[in-house]
Amino acid sequence: MKKHDELPTEHEDRLLSFLNFLIKIAVRALAILMVFVIFWGVGDVIYVLYKKLMMPPFMLLEITDILKTFAAFLAVLIAIEIYQNIVMYLRTDVIPLKLVVATALMAIARKVIILDFKEITPLYIFATGSVVLALGITYYLLTISNTGEQKKTS
Repeated sequence: MKKHDELPTEHEDRLLSFLNFLIKIAVRALAILMVFVIFWGVGDVIYVLYKKLMMPPFMLLEITDILKTFAAFLAVLIAIEIYQNIVMYLRTDVIPLKLVVATALMAIARKVIILDFKEITPLYIFATGSVVLALGITYYLLTISNTGEQKKTS
């Protein structure tokens, strides 16, 4: 992958060089913090699942418990996607647009999975569906765009 350097640490303006250096340190700190969030999320999933399985009726989950568990799993997977976004940014200094859109799709999918249709309005469902459609089209366009670029370079 070609490295773009939108935040050069060697710049004719020493202040900009220093500020770019600080931003790169901040991005690394975010990567470290995201790893903690991921492990904390995994621990939370384990704890909540254990707690639900130990409650009467013993070793049984209701459908709402299963959906909450799915939501917790997806939250951890979204955190992993965000971590991958950060790592990709650190490697290339470019925001990986396709990965960002895929992360957004996963986040909205999580929202759809945990929707409580008793408490939401039809307008909310329509708006959520519009977001899913827009992100799906965007992801598709990015995919065919990347495929076209790869064919040109081959």
